[in-house]
Amino acid sequence: MNSQEYIALEEKYGAHNYHPLDVVLTKGEGVWVYDVDGNKYLDCLSAYSALNQGHVHPKILKALLEQAKKLTLTSRAFRNDQLPLLYKELAELTGYDMSLLMNSGVEAVETAIKVARKWAYRKKGVARNSAEIITASGNFHGRTITAISFSTKSHYREDFGPFTPGFITVPYGDAKRIQQAVTPNTAAVLIEPIQGEAGVIIPPPGYLKELAGICKKNNILFITDEIQTGLGRTGKLFACEHEGVRPDITIIGKALSGGFYPVSAVLADEEVLGLFEPGEHGSTFGGSPLAAAIARAALNVINEENLVEKANVLGEYLLEQLSEIPSRHVKEVRGRGLLIGIELKPEAGGARRFCEALQHRGILTKDAHENVIRFTPPLVIDKQTIDSVLPAIRDVLNMI
Repeated sequence: MNSQEYIALEEKYGAHNYHPLDVVLTKGEGVWVYDVDGNKYLDCLSAYSALNQGHVHPKILKALLEQAKKLTLTSRAFRNDQLPLLYKELAELTGYDMSLLMNSGVEAVETAIKVARKWAYRKKGVARNSAEIITASGNFHGRTITAISFSTKSHYREDFGPFTPGFITVPYGDAKRIQQAVTPNTAAVLIEPIQGEAGVIIPPPGYLKELAGICKKNNILFITDEIQTGLGRTGKLFACEHEGVRPDITIIGKALSGGFYPVSAVLADEEVLGLFEPGEHGSTFGGSPLAAAIARAALNVINEENLVEKANVLGEYLLEQLSEIPSRHVKEVRGRGLLIGIELKPEAGGARRFCEALQHRGILTKDAHENVIRFTPPLVIDKQTIDSVLPAIRDVLNMI
């Protein structure tokens, strides 16, 4: 079957809740992917940062195959021999006392919200069912009913109410508005240190540090969603480290499994995560032996291959190279590490047509927020590969 035949099947039998580029991929290796027609592409999206270690990394694949032959799932009704080791390795790597394993990123977000509310009632003394969580405009924390309840994108909300109460949303990047929104019922502040889906929006310098100070002063939990930005993407293990900030709760996912399996986690100290009691929260697949073995291997690859430092060095280089491209279409190039966005002027006709043009030149990426082209290649990329695609990117950014 060729690409068009696969696309026709998908359009006929699949729900139309995605609008992908018309490329049908069948194989991946490192930074490269191949379609069913035999074409080769550089992956500059990395499955929204889930593939920091690249496609089908051999060490993670080995861990998956070895564990899959022994034991894949026990549910949490029983213990397994992989999860305790992952707990220990996460604690040693991140400095948090405890972690709670889930599957998708939005499940971890919901978990953080639940534990923040319980903390507010049990530790802060907020009246039951009155806890408030402050969030930021332009956020993307997933698409469950609760997550879209504090989204500011109408497309995510329009036909899906009623919504979960208990959220106050203020402009992103404005710490004073956070302070003004604080009430005696405030349990937490939940933000992304860099907003990826909104178009790689980087807050003003000092924003994260100021938020951490506001939270500490007012006895509020500071929660950061590092699902896209964490585990090396921005040139630090966590994006908050750029300002020397340690949140009370950090949410991770995506690259935690290197793209092999849905694995996410909530990280916090015992005084927060220790509040959960048996039966209050859980997941059939979360923390399975297969998930834990894959996550352990994925973390080992990040450490052994110095991917955090690579993202820092190569990200600075790529950002510089992209910023120097003269184009009447480009409004701004911004980023941190290998999380980079090229914002186009409104009159450029939208980012999708540029992404389609890049596809025809062997480069795959995706538009964000209508006018932003994302460049987030796997962290295993090298300078030679970056240099090889820069001419094509220059050509596309200068097309009519």
